[in-house]
Amino acid sequence: MFESIKRWISAEPIDPQWEGVADWAKEHGHVFKRAKDSNGFIIDGVFGESPWRLEWGPPQRAYITTQELRIRMELHLPPDLQMLLLSRPLTEMLEGETFDRYTQGTQTQIDVATPEEMRWLAMFSKSTQGLPKLVRSHFEAVASNPLTAVAWVDSTLAGQLELASQSWLIGTTPFVLITLRGRLYLRMQLDSPDPLVVAQAVALFDAAAQSALRVAGMGAEIAGEWPASGVSTSWQIHLEESEPDERAS
Repeated sequence: MFESIKRWISAEPIDPQWEGVADWAKEHGHVFKRAKDSNGFIIDGVFGESPWRLEWGPPQRAYITTQELRIRMELHLPPDLQMLLLSRPLTEMLEGETFDRYTQGTQTQIDVATPEEMRWLAMFSKSTQGLPKLVRSHFEAVASNPLTAVAWVDSTLAGQLELASQSWLIGTTPFVLITLRGRLYLRMQLDSPDPLVVAQAVALFDAAAQSALRVAGMGAEIAGEWPASGVSTSWQIHLEESEPDERAS
């Protein structure tokens, strides 16, 4: 009991700008805590019996120039179920950077240090034309098996994406959803953690997770076994990492 009181007394106060998010997390049964470096915060939650983690803090991708919101969750998806959904402005920027890097410069191969977002855009076929009209006007999709990306964006996820594109995910805001190594990840630029935006991002992530599990169960209905890409897709951020400032490539 003494240790609990000691921790309570020594705990750093929540930044006033984060109080709304902390209140939302508590209301929904999530655990909110300040990052050790005090440059951001972490929220731990559960969908069903599966834990997820949200982090807000310094960016881990160069295409995010201010603060980054990221969510990750272990879904135990097939390893080769590789699907990627990006905001259209980010797609155009990454494609331009990839072109410059590998055709205008001295680099001739796509290496594992290049983020999956860039590598997959260069290697996988786009599935955008199969998406709902409003979704494809704001997002691009690629996958190792193009049919899986189309199946992923079901009516529920499409509705969340349409809502986002008309409210909190507007303009040139970088946004990424990706399934990789059995997990689902969301990344987006978020200058300040507005509680409504955080709540809606979590709702979108939930819809993406449920749909990804459904697609994983479809396997043979789509195209037999998931095609092996033959490409290294190492991701350098893991569920056990706990702080927003632990950087990925």
